[in-house]
Amino acid sequence: MSANHFYSIAIHFSTFLRGKKTIAPLMPVVSRIIPDEISGDIREMNGQWVGRYSGTSNGLALVDIEDLGEDYLVQAYLIDDDTKMPLAMVAFRVSNKSKTFSQKQVYIQPINPHTSEPTDWDRIKEAYPGANFPKSAEVEGSWDENNLTFKWNTDIQTKGECILPRSKAESPSEYKAIPSINNWDDFKKEIACNLVPIGTGRRFLFRGQNDGWRLRTKFHRLGRTNLYKFLFEDKKSLHAHLSFRTRHIFDLNKGEENGAFLNLIQHHGYPTPLLDWTFSPFVAAFFAYRGIKKQEASEAKEDRKVRIFVFDQQEWKKDTQPVLSLTWPLPYLSIMEFIAIDNERMIPQQAVSIVSNIDDIESHIRTKEADKKKEYLRIIELPWSERKRVMHELSIMGITAGSLFPGIDGVCEEMRERLFEK
Repeated sequence: MSANHFYSIAIHFSTFLRGKKTIAPLMPVVSRIIPDEISGDIREMNGQWVGRYSGTSNGLALVDIEDLGEDYLVQAYLIDDDTKMPLAMVAFRVSNKSKTFSQKQVYIQPINPHTSEPTDWDRIKEAYPGANFPKSAEVEGSWDENNLTFKWNTDIQTKGECILPRSKAESPSEYKAIPSINNWDDFKKEIACNLVPIGTGRRFLFRGQNDGWRLRTKFHRLGRTNLYKFLFEDKKSLHAHLSFRTRHIFDLNKGEENGAFLNLIQHHGYPTPLLDWTFSPFVAAFFAYRGIKKQEASEAKEDRKVRIFVFDQQEWKKDTQPVLSLTWPLPYLSIMEFIAIDNERMIPQQAVSIVSNIDDIESHIRTKEADKKKEYLRIIELPWSERKRVMHELSIMGITAGSLFPGIDGVCEEMRERLFEK
């Protein structure tokens, strides 16, 4: 796919977004590569790179890089600190995965503030009176295991540079567990007294994980970053293959049905930029212990813990704008309650989704916590060794694989739990 073809896809398919106007200046397209040997031991270039840039202007740089096999597909944005400048985007290929690259002339596209789509400067310049936006730039760059570097000079004599760190999403979580909650009894007491007391509504969301890895969507965990490609290749192909399986034919041009379709494929294991949460702390506990075998639990060391995340959605919604388009260029994390079309799992799981274009979700939340001086995310850790008791008590509550996953698979998983994990 050429850069120009990619632009036309983005402009043709990008959906309208209601929200804040975005801002920024320029970013280079790179197509000619300086040959360089690639070490087989080094980590790949694909992933998300976010950081500050400096030069004639200063701002935030966000670069998403996807592995296409022999090439890399790069999509990059610059967001100028000066809100009188438009946000800018480029998309390009690194054709041989070289660690250094250079280009004499690259084309720069501004983002339309009303549609969030890449466009031509002449079409939106009236919205930015007095602004001088470049059309092209000379660019050079390089990458290694830890950093991605860009330098550029534009046709209007502006320049900039950035050294972007690799995402920390694969690093251990930096959140520490609540020290007063150490076992299942502590957990139930905390739920009753503080997290879900009568009359508080659904302030908190919960998510269970087997271990202490960071919050990360499966889409990003598997090395994907480009949401245009996901929407206009993955989703289109899935819709074609699944339509004869579902009772309802999803109209993906309707926002509610589009969201319901994404949630359906997420619940059936396809990697999406959605992260599953629940309104029930006990459903979250089930998912935290699910998949741990009896022998693994009995042999687990004292420091082996499951992790239950507690997210204050009420305060998050107060302090952030919801994003209604996956391809919104700025980093976002939005809470969504999708309708349950052909999705029997949503209701018993009390499911809710967080949608995000961010690889390292935890760092994004921590930055917002520091900015707002609030605590949005808390962590509860419980011992693996308590698995048998926890799953037994959850089954008495009616929280089992059979109830959460209606159908043959759920029934078989529940019976396996009863008969083989005593």
